[in-house]
Amino acid sequence: MLRIPHLTALLRRFSALLAAALLLATSAVLAQPAATADTRNLLPVPTTVRWGTATLKPKTVLRPLFQGPPDSVTTAAVTRTLARMGVQASAKSTPVLPLQINYGKVGRPEQFDEERYSLRVTPTGVTIDAPTSLGVLRALATLEQLPQAAGRHLVLSEVDIQDQPRFAWRGLLIDAARHFMPVSVIKRNLDAMAATKLNVLHWHLSDDQGFRVESKTLPRLHEVSGQYYTQAQVREVLRYAAARGIRVVPEFDVPGHTIAWQAAYPILASGDTLYKTVYQSWRLANVAFDPTKETTYKLLDTLFGEMTALFPDPYFHIGGDENDGRQWRGNPRIMAFAKAKKMLKPDGKTLDKHALQTYFNRRVLSILTKYNKQMVGWDEILGPGLPKNAIIQSWRGKKGLYDAAKAGNRAILSNGYYLDLYLSAANAYGTDPLPADNPLTPAQQKLILGGEATMWSEFADSVIVDSRIWPRAAAVAERLWSARDVNNSADMYRRLAIVSRQLEGLGLQHRSAPEQLLRQLAGPTDVAPLRTLAQVLEPVKEYKRHFQGFTYTPGTPLNRLVDAAPAESDVARDFNCMVDSLTIYAKSDSYGPIFLVGDSRRTALAMRQQLQTWQANHSRLIPRLGSSPSLTEYAPLSATLSAVAALGLERLALLKKQQKPDAEWQASALKQLDALNKPAGQTELAVLPAIRRLVELK
Repeated sequence: MLRIPHLTALLRRFSALLAAALLLATSAVLAQPAATADTRNLLPVPTTVRWGTATLKPKTVLRPLFQGPPDSVTTAAVTRTLARMGVQASAKSTPVLPLQINYGKVGRPEQFDEERYSLRVTPTGVTIDAPTSLGVLRALATLEQLPQAAGRHLVLSEVDIQDQPRFAWRGLLIDAARHFMPVSVIKRNLDAMAATKLNVLHWHLSDDQGFRVESKTLPRLHEVSGQYYTQAQVREVLRYAAARGIRVVPEFDVPGHTIAWQAAYPILASGDTLYKTVYQSWRLANVAFDPTKETTYKLLDTLFGEMTALFPDPYFHIGGDENDGRQWRGNPRIMAFAKAKKMLKPDGKTLDKHALQTYFNRRVLSILTKYNKQMVGWDEILGPGLPKNAIIQSWRGKKGLYDAAKAGNRAILSNGYYLDLYLSAANAYGTDPLPADNPLTPAQQKLILGGEATMWSEFADSVIVDSRIWPRAAAVAERLWSARDVNNSADMYRRLAIVSRQLEGLGLQHRSAPEQLLRQLAGPTDVAPLRTLAQVLEPVKEYKRHFQGFTYTPGTPLNRLVDAAPAESDVARDFNCMVDSLTIYAKSDSYGPIFLVGDSRRTALAMRQQLQTWQANHSRLIPRLGSSPSLTEYAPLSATLSAVAALGLERLALLKKQQKPDAEWQASALKQLDALNKPAGQTELAVLPAIRRLVELK
């Protein structure tokens, strides 16, 4: 028998979670309108939720009862869910209620079987109804988010949930080629995906820097790379994913991003350069296969024959991105081939790179078709003559997405969901594959399968990768699951804080790994001042980190302060929300001074305390900054934080005195902020925009 207990430890963890979320909500909700629905801890938000007034008693035992085909995966999933909710052996006197689970068939995610479900909690028990076992898995993920604190206990509230995903393809790309990600990393991220209802792991397994799967037919591929997954480990991951209703789509990128291939088998090369090892840089190499040789397709046939047997999903990703054709143009034999095949531009001299790559794509497609696979590629593969059964993944913009649908190809959106760009969760949350103003017909809209968050790993190794994916990927998960009009970013952030704690309980290291790195950087000194600085730093956005005076290679340790800094600063966002609350509640009419009343007074007090902490932090941190070569480069940002905090305190002092800022002071302060707005150590001070807005407050 299984039950939801009133475990003291579980309640402490949940209470701390609620306290953190409440602190965030106090400021965030002031900044935006309240959510239109009672979303509580649910993320993604279900299609419909109706809360009742009753609750199950704290010590109620839930006994699973199944009505459906025998399925060990579903049974194991129920056991995991109840264990995570704090299940333990029950006393004889504890009430026993059914956890009734009804489903029609075992679902197959690779066939896009239904994930629809209903979940009902009443005083008489819990009922899950779903057409397939996949719906049961999604309902269990929701069930894990339902416990609420009630006094000293955790209880399940009465609720009726009807739910189904908006998009069938909701993915996460993990790049294991640039930095190898051990099986344990993949598994815990699969657990996080299941918790947030993502259902496709896009496993990027080859690139210039490595080929990461054991090949028994072409063993030099993995031998040259060093670190790789054995085929037994791949099957282990596949089983783990399937047990959570998650498909695994492998990507072997061709014809570009293939130095690792060519280091193993030089016969594939288009140019004269021979590579003895995998690529030791992050810069784009512009190296590609020779598409004119039959030996190229013979080797690909051999490898893909092996890999398509290893990976059972019907979809197989061939990459196809970022090949500019320069090696092809520089090879007289390839140019002669292109001329003979009428692959030149109208001038009769210039290579039509797209035509030659389409030729290559069609040859690869014929190989995959032979092995009963459907080809997926990045949006560069889209062009005249591409067969309609190829799926386009758009990374360059929605134009590629919509062009694919207009051409009759199914498509997936990743543009806007690039987690490695260090953009905010709100930025991803506001990116919709099919916004209301999309230009597609109803028939074309059906070709948009969904989207994928992408985690390219140039600056994410196996230690810090969780912190670069989560919790922001959960915002993408909600955008792909929930209705279009679920778009209140303030409420999303409130729930994201709760989900972040939930993921920590699943074994994710998105919080613990950066904290451990901070402690290593702090050395024997108190870590608190360094943490105070790191909490308001963010890595520079997009790909600026490649161009700021520090050269990275695949062997460069990712152990600097930029690697411990959050991808998105919660502390800076909270402060920004407090500034928002002042702009709402501290406005004056044209005849009198600004008055801080009610919540604004409390907000100003909290802001003052935060600014005082930041102002004093630099003096506390100076000894460590001076003694640690790895931290010295961040001294300017530490000094900047102190200086801008002083400006913020001056502005608050004026508010307290009910005085408007002098124009000269305001201009001088803004000029100072502009001068201080400089990155250091590949990081930037995330709180600067909020302090600027505080200074500008009229």
